[in-house]
Amino acid sequence: MQERKGLVTFKGNPLTLVGKPVAAGMKAPKFLALDGGLNPVGLDASRGKVRVLVSVPSLDTPVCDVETRRFNVELGKLGDQVAGIILSMDLPFAQQRWCAAAGVKNVQTLSDYRDAKFGKAYGLIIKELRLLARAVIVVDQKGVVRYTELVPEIASEPDYEAALQAVKACL
Repeated sequence: MQERKGLVTFKGNPLTLVGKPVAAGMKAPKFLALDGGLNPVGLDASRGKVRVLVSVPSLDTPVCDVETRRFNVELGKLGDQVAGIILSMDLPFAQQRWCAAAGVKNVQTLSDYRDAKFGKAYGLIIKELRLLARAVIVVDQKGVVRYTELVPEIASEPDYEAALQAVKACL
């Protein structure tokens, strides 16, 4: 499995990403992750929509909390042509509890904890922590990656405006 060192840091400390990175213009890799009912869900479940894949380390951290709430609001404004998918290594039960407490209903949470298929397919596994790196990937209706952002410092938020502009460009 491919390793890339130093592309992301946590509080300034360099980390290693595992897996093959994705880039704009390439076909989005398939993956399966678990929903709250432990059912495998993949990219094909939202075929025909613009997909916003938001990779976060854990919903129970301050930055991930803010980021997920923000995407919940912003993507909710864009209607049913857009599917927001938040992926983390959190257990599906913890994701469900967090969403219920936060009132998050416009995005779907998926857990990559079992096989890390998403993290490996998108090059986002942090080797040292076995968590997902913070990233945003926009996939168009035909399954082509149109935008990627790998956030260099895990404790920082992504560029929401750039991601939302990429989504709107696909509509």
